[in-house]
Amino acid sequence: MSQRTNKLKEAIKAVPANIFSGFVVSLIALPIGLGLAMASDAPPMAGVISAIVGGVVVSVFGGSHVTIAGPGNGLVGVLLVAISTLGLQDAYIAIICSGILLVILGYLRLGKLADFFPSTVIQGMLAAIGLIILGKQFHIMLGNRLSLENNLDYIFAMPEAIVNVFYYSDVGAISAGLSGILSLAILIIYPKLRNRYLQLVPAPMWIVLISIAFSYYCELVLKTPNLIAEDYMIRGIPPIEQLMNDLPDIRFTAFSDWLFWAQVLALALISSVESLLSIKAVDQLDPSKRRSNFTKDIKALGLATAVSGFLGGLNVVTVIARSSVNVNSGGSNRSSNFFHAIFLLIFIVLFSSQLERIPLPALMAILVFTGYKLAAPKNMLKMVSIGKEQLLIYFITLLSTLQIGLVAGIIIGTTSTFIIHVVSTRSILVFTRNFLKPNVLMFQESEGNGQYFVSVKHFCTFVNFFRLKGKLDNVPETETIVLDFSLCEFVDHTVMDSLSAYQELFEKRGGHFEVIGLDTHAADSSHPFAIRKLVPFSGLLSQHLTKRQMALETLSKDYDFQYNPKKVDRAAFLESFIFFRSKKVNYIHNLVKSKQEPITAFDVNFSEGEFIAKEVVNTTMVHINLKHALPIFTLDKEGFLQRLYGVAGFTNISISSPGDFSKRFYLLGEKPNEVRAFFNKTIIHFFESNPYFHIESNGKSLLIFGKERSASIHEITRLIDFSSRLFQVVENDHS
Repeated sequence: MSQRTNKLKEAIKAVPANIFSGFVVSLIALPIGLGLAMASDAPPMAGVISAIVGGVVVSVFGGSHVTIAGPGNGLVGVLLVAISTLGLQDAYIAIICSGILLVILGYLRLGKLADFFPSTVIQGMLAAIGLIILGKQFHIMLGNRLSLENNLDYIFAMPEAIVNVFYYSDVGAISAGLSGILSLAILIIYPKLRNRYLQLVPAPMWIVLISIAFSYYCELVLKTPNLIAEDYMIRGIPPIEQLMNDLPDIRFTAFSDWLFWAQVLALALISSVESLLSIKAVDQLDPSKRRSNFTKDIKALGLATAVSGFLGGLNVVTVIARSSVNVNSGGSNRSSNFFHAIFLLIFIVLFSSQLERIPLPALMAILVFTGYKLAAPKNMLKMVSIGKEQLLIYFITLLSTLQIGLVAGIIIGTTSTFIIHVVSTRSILVFTRNFLKPNVLMFQESEGNGQYFVSVKHFCTFVNFFRLKGKLDNVPETETIVLDFSLCEFVDHTVMDSLSAYQELFEKRGGHFEVIGLDTHAADSSHPFAIRKLVPFSGLLSQHLTKRQMALETLSKDYDFQYNPKKVDRAAFLESFIFFRSKKVNYIHNLVKSKQEPITAFDVNFSEGEFIAKEVVNTTMVHINLKHALPIFTLDKEGFLQRLYGVAGFTNISISSPGDFSKRFYLLGEKPNEVRAFFNKTIIHFFESNPYFHIESNGKSLLIFGKERSASIHEITRLIDFSSRLFQVVENDHS
């Protein structure tokens, strides 16, 4: 009960900040809502209605925390096609049906659909959406109207539109073009200003205020009508009373038309994908790093879309830009979304007549700027840095979306991604024969503070990432996860990108998330999100170091060690240890060698068994060379590898000590007396006072490791520290 009371007190305390955040967001949402509606060939108020309905419904029924709902950039192209194909009234029905479909998808728990779309395909789709918005609204921003056949024609006509500006002769057209150009200049320059008072009003709202002020200046000072041509002013914004009387004429007569259902499917698909991806992105912006309930949010967005359609609004989606403004303005819970809707309603009720003083080119400048950010060249350069195959997927998705449509673009891009994965691995069997097999194993290790160990086999790409994601989502972000890909043949960019988000999330919440096992995988670039594929033995593991290898390199510098990431197939020194008697050492790599002490840490790849029973294992070990002779022994946790050394002729050696040595460890050796002599009080106390590691002596050197798997950086640090202190104890004891 006290916990609920504390949460209620925190929510009440946060109300002022959320009211202010909602107000700031509404200033941006108003012009963007008007602009997106007009870009979709819908009445200007349709965008504002969807923002008001979305803010109220999603804040009450949604499952996210700091997201803002309203009309989205990604739906402009789809709505434009729907309205031009079906007509406005039937388009409203399609919007209602798409909302109902979203609710159904929510109840079917299909919120996980977003995990099945490759990251690069989404980037290509967003770039295409940006170009569609940029191309179509650029001409209006310059005071020119065009009607062309397809999206590419609008884009290719942009240079000509710029040249034509210098040949305008009509004052109204010139003024319209200037308003668009000046508005774009404000959007570009404004973020670079550092005046804290000026920044209280966002750039889009400055455009609205200046436009209205200029209109009054013409009327009151110049005593003339607005210099901007009437054709380039917002029209059709009715008072609130008329708005309620002019609700859409909803008649469900288009159900038998397959084109109608095609538009419904397109609206539902794009809005769900855009919303799910936006929610994922906004969750990363949340200072509290809370996880949204995707299923609950999809239901709420579907309900809001259906209500919005009945009231003459557009589809309601989660939007990243306005959500990020919400977070930056201090919004901490869903109430900011609600207050943003209330402020929009106040604007419409009290200032609807003033909105018609805003010129279209000014609003289109906001959309042009938004479209440019979605399709910015830096996004393409990022794809280049990740890998050439990602750039190919990016352009395939972008061009197919521009030329055919959004749904087709996603399908073609996703299919192309899978084909490129097959070509990259040179074997379709990697995917087909393992697709239905469980490939993720997770358990909580008893040692190491109960950390979670996750092993992934076969392949891990966008088509089966949901399995791994399901496991990871069940672990609190305050815990430690070690994710091992050493048994995985192929890991794609989508997975690497998603894992980076997990690492950031765990670090911010006080946990630890480490990826291991990729050091034997090749990558085509040094980017941390590049695809990783297992390659045959070569002298150099990869041209590019993994995150773990870079961390090992840093660790070596901190300890003043030497680091060598290359594979070394000469590991004869391991064959003298009984542990490797029945195993074949394939190679060692990632050698971390001390400059002062004869201590070397390394990863070893070995196999045991043959044919169908053959198993390949990667383990991190430490080898210590000693100057003096040692008894041959092995020190293990009680019962560990007991049978192996029993077959080798070792016998159990009991040692009496005041501590719990005999209870914690299982000591085996060939010559009990020599072993007992070696394990004096000093060495016994050392082992009783330190974490457990498997230790084996071959008479000349020691082999130390923790678990039969690759170790994380934290584990390697502990292993090296333990080995160094053990070396000092042994040397001092025998000096």
